[in-house]
Amino acid sequence: MARVCQVTGKRRMVGNNVSHSQRKTRRVQRPNLVTKKIFVPELNRTITLKISARTLRTMNKKGVHQVLKEYGVKV
Repeated sequence: MARVCQVTGKRRMVGNNVSHSQRKTRRVQRPNLVTKKIFVPELNRTITLKISARTLRTMNKKGVHQVLKEYGVKV
């Protein structure tokens, strides 16, 4: 499966490594993904998601159900 956040849709970013002599070589920056089992009290069930660490912090702040509703994730 691709390295994509299932909630926000974050993917890898592509850019350049730039050396001191200004030579440019391609590189990728991958999102910080973690696989988590999350309990959703409104649905009274546990779901498994592959989400970015930033999204996990947002879920802790706003609440799981609110974030899933905000991004339109069907559970």
